[in-house]
Amino acid sequence: MKSDASRVGLQQAPHRSLFNALGHTEEDMKRPLVGIVSSYNEIVPGHMNLDKIVEAVKLGVAMAGGTPVVFPAIAVCDGIAMGHIGMKYSLVTRDLICDSTECMATAHQFDALVMVPNCDKNVPGLLMAAARLNIPTVFVSGGPMLAGHVKGCKTSLSSMFEAVGAYSAGKITQEELSEYEAKTCPTCGSCSGMYTANSMNCLTEAIGMGLRGNGTIPAVYSERIKLAKHAGMKVMELLEKNIRPRDILTEAAFMNALTVDMALGCSTNTMLHLPAIAHEAGVELNLDIANEISARTPNLCHLAPAGRTYMEDLNEAGGVYAVMNELSKLNLLNLDLITATGKTVGENIKNCVNKDPEIIRPVDNPYSKDGGIAVLKGNLAPDSGVVKRSAVVPEMMVHEGPARVFDCEEDAIAAILSGKIVAGDVVVIRYEGPKGGPGMREMLNPTSAIAGMGLGSSVALITDGRFSGASRGASIGHVSPEAAVGGPIALVEEGDIIKINIPENTLNLDVPDEVLEERRRNWKPREPKVTTGYLARYAKMVTSASRGAILELK
Repeated sequence: MKSDASRVGLQQAPHRSLFNALGHTEEDMKRPLVGIVSSYNEIVPGHMNLDKIVEAVKLGVAMAGGTPVVFPAIAVCDGIAMGHIGMKYSLVTRDLICDSTECMATAHQFDALVMVPNCDKNVPGLLMAAARLNIPTVFVSGGPMLAGHVKGCKTSLSSMFEAVGAYSAGKITQEELSEYEAKTCPTCGSCSGMYTANSMNCLTEAIGMGLRGNGTIPAVYSERIKLAKHAGMKVMELLEKNIRPRDILTEAAFMNALTVDMALGCSTNTMLHLPAIAHEAGVELNLDIANEISARTPNLCHLAPAGRTYMEDLNEAGGVYAVMNELSKLNLLNLDLITATGKTVGENIKNCVNKDPEIIRPVDNPYSKDGGIAVLKGNLAPDSGVVKRSAVVPEMMVHEGPARVFDCEEDAIAAILSGKIVAGDVVVIRYEGPKGGPGMREMLNPTSAIAGMGLGSSVALITDGRFSGASRGASIGHVSPEAAVGGPIALVEEGDIIKINIPENTLNLDVPDEVLEERRRNWKPREPKVTTGYLARYAKMVTSASRGAILELK
C-alpha cells in the first residue's frame, strides 16, 4: 500500500508513534489509509451539511475495511462574494483547493480519497486534484438546495438577484422584495437551479467520478446520507481493483461530459473547468470541439435560470443517468468507459428511464436540436466567447446594437440601475478577465439587473469576465484574449456597433480593420489592480479563459 511509506518498517517507528497519538489502533494501522477531503464550513449554505456527509463516508470506509482520515478543503460562496472585491477570490480558489489537496494527500501518503465538495470552484478544484494525484477516488457532494416558494411558484437564487432589478425599476414593492429574500433559499445545499455547483456535480456522474444521484439528490434527503456511505464503501472497491482517476478521466470521458453538459444546459463555467480538469489528466481539451458536440446534441432540460424547473425536479425525473440514457438512443455517448462505480457507463445507465418527459425531454422532442452552450468567435473574440444558448430568448439569438463600454463591473451596475441602459444596447464590461480582474469575476449582478428591469429580451452583455450559472439572457463571457493583454475587447469604443449571431457562433465588432489597427497602436497596458498577495501571484501565472484559466510557470 502507498501508506506503507509512513506506517511500515523500522524507520517508520516515529511515524507510528504519531499515529498512536491520534488514537489509531494496531488494527487501524493494518488497513488502507483513506483520506476524506471535507469542504465543510459555516459560511457556504451548500457546505453546512457536509459534516453529516463526511461522517457517513467515514462509516462506509470503515465498514469496507479502511481507516478513514478527514482533512479540510476551503470553499467560497459565490453568492455572498458576488458584486464586490470578494468575487475576485472565487475562481482563484480552484487552484488553491487543488494544490492544498495535493500537498495533504502526498505528504501523508493516503492510499485512496473520497472528495466531499459541493459549491462552485470546490468541485472542479478537487477533480483537478484527483487527476493530478491519480489514486483511487470517489466524489460525493452535499447536494442541491430545495427550491424556494414565493406566491405559489418555485423560485431560486437567480430570481432573488432579478428581484433587486425589478424593485429598482419599480416593478415590485419593498414588501415583495423582502418576501423573496425570506423564502428564496429555504434549505442548506447548492443553489437549486442548474448553476455552476449543480452543473459540476452533475458532470461528476457524466464523467464517471461520482455515483448515481450525486448531482441531483437534494441535500436534505436522507438518501444523500446513504449515497455517502456507499461512496465510502465504493472507494475501497476501487482501491482493491486499482481503478484510478486517469483510468476514468480519458479523452472519451470528457467528450461524454461535454455531451451531457449540452443536454442539461449547464453553466458556462463548465467551459472553464472541464479544460482545466482535462489538463491535469493529461488530456488536451480544445473548446473548438464544443460547437461540434453541441451541433449533434439536443438540449433536453430547461432548469432555472433557463426555465421554471429545479434540481429536485430533475432528481424525480430520473436524474443525470436518465438524461444519459436518452442521449444513448442517438448513440451520442461512449458506453464502454469504466467509472467510479466499478462498472461501465452503459452498465450504469441501463434501465434508468425518463420518468417525466416534461422535465427531461425525449430526444425526439428536445427544447432545441443543438446543445445548451455555444462558443462564439469573431474579430471581437478571436479565441473564444461563451454563451448559455439555452437561456437566451429567441429574439436575442441574433442582435446588433451600440456598445456601452465600462471598465469594471461596478460602473456597469450603476448605469443599469440608474436607467442609462436602454433597449438595443450591448453592455461591454472589460478588464475583468483572469489577469485583468484579477480573478475573472462573475457578472450575475449586472445580468440580473438587466433581466429584472425588463431588458432581458433587448439588451446584451459582453465581458472578458464570466457569468454565474444563474445568469440568463444574451450574456457572453470569457471573451478572449482579454482586455488586460490587449485583446480586441480593449479596443471597443462607446457607440461602436457589435454584431451577435449565436446560431452562427459569431461575435464581431463592426469597425474597419484599419481603425482597429490604429486603436491597437494607441492602446497601452494598464497598471495591475492588485500588486500584493495571492491575487498578484495568480495574475502573473494565469492563462487565457480559452485555455480554462489554468496556471503556468512562465
